[in-house]
Amino acid sequence: MLIKKYFSVSEMFLWTRKETLFFVMLATTVTFIYEVLEQKWIAMPWTPIALVGTALAFVIGFRNNAVYGRLWEGRKIWGGIVNDSRTFAIYVGDMVTNEYAKEGQELSKEELSKQKRILVHRHMAWLTALRYAMRAKKPWESFMDHPTNREWAQKIHTPEFVVPEEEALAHYLQPDELKKVMDVGGNKAAHIIKLQSNHLRSLKEKGLIWEFSFLKLEDILRTLLALQGKSERIKNFPYPRQYATLNVFFVWIFIFILPFGLVPEFAKLGESLIGIHPFIGGLLVWMGIPFAAMVSWVFHTMERIGTVGENPFEGSANDVPISTIARSIEIDVRTCIGDSKEDIPLPFDVLENVQM
Repeated sequence: MLIKKYFSVSEMFLWTRKETLFFVMLATTVTFIYEVLEQKWIAMPWTPIALVGTALAFVIGFRNNAVYGRLWEGRKIWGGIVNDSRTFAIYVGDMVTNEYAKEGQELSKEELSKQKRILVHRHMAWLTALRYAMRAKKPWESFMDHPTNREWAQKIHTPEFVVPEEEALAHYLQPDELKKVMDVGGNKAAHIIKLQSNHLRSLKEKGLIWEFSFLKLEDILRTLLALQGKSERIKNFPYPRQYATLNVFFVWIFIFILPFGLVPEFAKLGESLIGIHPFIGGLLVWMGIPFAAMVSWVFHTMERIGTVGENPFEGSANDVPISTIARSIEIDVRTCIGDSKEDIPLPFDVLENVQM
């Protein structure tokens, strides 16, 4: 997530420089053929080009609106995870007690703190497994396929692409649980919730959690599973590929035909000025090059912004900052159970004004 007000002009230029160069070369080639080689027959009527451009504007607008909806829904889901994580940590801190413990099942203060710490750390393991699942590449995710996107990605820090999942989980799970989770062939996060529920039931059977408190904690686990499912829904169901495909086709059709209509229009304008300003009138046809490139750049950049934003957990600078959110949750919940300041990790560094 970008945290400064705007992308700079230089950043936008570097991000789109290859396409911009192509647009200039295309318009220059058409102008050269039309003006220097005097092949006037290549001129296209302006009306069909304008119709394609109008239709394209609607299609791109529809796509970008849908893309923003996916992004905002993802942010709301992870906002819910923040709230329920804090609630879970507070409940664990207050509800795991000796008040209703069965005779002989009481725990010392240190042992109670250990049980609370295991529960909260396991919750962080769930969150870690979930964010790694959200970062896993899907066939339709194409952000890293573009060379300038890869250049940008190399400047920012995405923890899930740097630290192996097992190493990250090892900070929160006991060795036997870590092995069980890593041996799971499917959904690791859901399996961790199952371990969490089993632990809560064990504490309830010993009387270390009151039955009503147990139900409240189980209800939070149910809510967390629901939020996980919603996040997985966005991750596993792409923006409809038929619309994405048509977007690409329409944009490039428009880009290719635009100079064939725009250059002749500037030529006609130049001819009308020759009697008044011969020098300007003679050169005006070449002004079609920057204008064709500019219009092509606008439409292509709008389409590309939609492409990089349609998968809000992929790991681009425009995504939901799930790594930053998870670290913020960890700081909050571990503070709730009294972990020492030295043991609690610091927030992730912000590189290139981007939170991941």
